[in-house]
Amino acid sequence: MIKLPQKKAVGSAHSKLILVGEHAVVYGKPAIALPFPTIKAQSTVEELPAIKRTEDLLVDCRYYVGPLEGIPTKLMGIAACINETLKVLGQQPIGIRIHIQSSIPIGRGLGSSAAVAIAIVRSLYKYFNQDLQQDRLMQLVSIAETHAHGNPSGIDMEAASSDIPIWFQKNKEIIPLQMKESLHLVVADTGHVGDTRTAVEGIRKMYQVNPALTQQSLDILEKVTYSAKEALVTGNVEQLGSTMNQAQHELTKLGVSDHSINRLVQTARHHQALGAKLTGGGLGGCVIALAKNEQHATTLADAMRDAGAYETWHFQTAGN
Repeated sequence: MIKLPQKKAVGSAHSKLILVGEHAVVYGKPAIALPFPTIKAQSTVEELPAIKRTEDLLVDCRYYVGPLEGIPTKLMGIAACINETLKVLGQQPIGIRIHIQSSIPIGRGLGSSAAVAIAIVRSLYKYFNQDLQQDRLMQLVSIAETHAHGNPSGIDMEAASSDIPIWFQKNKEIIPLQMKESLHLVVADTGHVGDTRTAVEGIRKMYQVNPALTQQSLDILEKVTYSAKEALVTGNVEQLGSTMNQAQHELTKLGVSDHSINRLVQTARHHQALGAKLTGGGLGGCVIALAKNEQHATTLADAMRDAGAYETWHFQTAGN
């Protein structure tokens, strides 16, 4: 049976956080990522008015409004993702408008590019009444992610498409993690765009100069990640906080923390956070802190904002 397109379809995706394991994941170590449902990306696909249905596909977002073929260079990953998705669907890039909205700040290690691409692919599949499998979604989103990050690990798109925490190791099966206890988390934006490429390159150069010391930090980050996994599944929130602090110590030694991150981490710990660390690539971006309860999360968020955070969010994860 032929399925006709919808007049309008909406796709969405949430942000993500790396709890522990960033940077070590580049070297084949595991990492744990969490969905960050507070901020999201949304894509709306709708049919153009009858008089314009033979015109090119239109893109409408904060950074560009116009035909797909005229999209600026910084959005070429999105364009490539749209074109490939339409090709897989057997559709031409004409007669529709894609309106993209996102509350996820760019360049903060929160998976903005992955979430936008996921939302777009979901909206196009929904518009053309086609079922979308996870492996196909990841294949299409990886096109945008490669444009955005060069050689991404894949953790952003896996986490941004998952509703529960995941255990991620490059080129291995993704393992969903069930948390025994809910977590109260605070995310604070330093206000500075993170520089993942520079951070990754810095660790690579450090590895060349001092392989033993660098490997030691990577191995400790691996142990910390296994400890964090145990803490999540057993509900040991204090142990989880301790692993976050240990991870931050090693990431600082690896040179990917900076003054803006350190200030917010120290503020959170001064206000009795169970743990606090950078999340994502570092050298800017965001800090994540583990609070004792909802009231404590509010206190931490206020304190970190007073200490210079550009924006803060706090939320509670689901537990079993």
